Amino acid sequence: MTRSIQQLFDLSGKTALVTGGSRGLGLQLAQALGEAGARIILSSRKSEDLMESATELKAAGIDVDWIAADCSKEADIRMLADEAIKRLGHVDILVNNAGAAWGAPAEDHPVEAWDKVMNLNIRGYFILSQHVAKNSMIQRKAGRIINVASIAGLGGNPPDMTTVAYNTSKGAVINFTRALACEWGKYSITVNAICPGFFPSKMTMGTLKALGEEKLAAHAPLGRLGDDEDLKGLCVLFASDAGKHMTGQWVAVDGGVSVVTGG
Repeated sequence: MTRSIQQLFDLSGKTALVTGGSRGLGLQLAQALGEAGARIILSSRKSEDLMESATELKAAGIDVDWIAADCSKEADIRMLADEAIKRLGHVDILVNNAGAAWGAPAEDHPVEAWDKVMNLNIRGYFILSQHVAKNSMIQRKAGRIINVASIAGLGGNPPDMTTVAYNTSKGAVINFTRALACEWGKYSITVNAICPGFFPSKMTMGTLKALGEEKLAAHAPLGRLGDDEDLKGLCVLFASDAGKHMTGQWVAVDGGVSVVTGG
């Protein structure tokens, strides 16, 4: 007999590691997984932010712990993976969300800033996925990896947006997702990507201020920016058995912006 829809989306007994999870989109994703029943480990660079977010999630009845780590540094990434596996026993769900952006005209973009964005936004995703899979998911022949990309990875930007490194890194995340899905399907590991549009956050604050929230919202067929609920459903779909036959996919959550721009 087939399971009910509630059973398919239920994450009770599952474990999840969420990077960049102390605020913004990462915190929203962690909250969604916790509300669906998963045990959560949050990670970001700052202990103070993690403690505050963990307290918020615990107050909502979510089983949560945290580990401070810099996902641009290989030693930190390996420590994070090892410690998460130690505390949780194994990792069922990995959400690669930690990220950075940098705005500068391509002709003047600092190489150091390019490296900073690439190291966190794609190199870090690879190293953490590799370590978690090798030491937990592959052995158990089960796992869900969710990579946070962006609609910025689907194409170019309007001329007044100068984020060549960010766009390049997020395009790489999308193809990383496809390639990894093809390799690790034999281990019953699914790998999918979420491509958010504009959501108010610390990272997007400068762009929203410069271009204006109303102007950006007007570009979307739905006429709005993303909010604190809009990524939850897709995240739980990718993490749960409701999405067990989906892998190598990216889905834009952008109010329709990518449809207009042809992404």
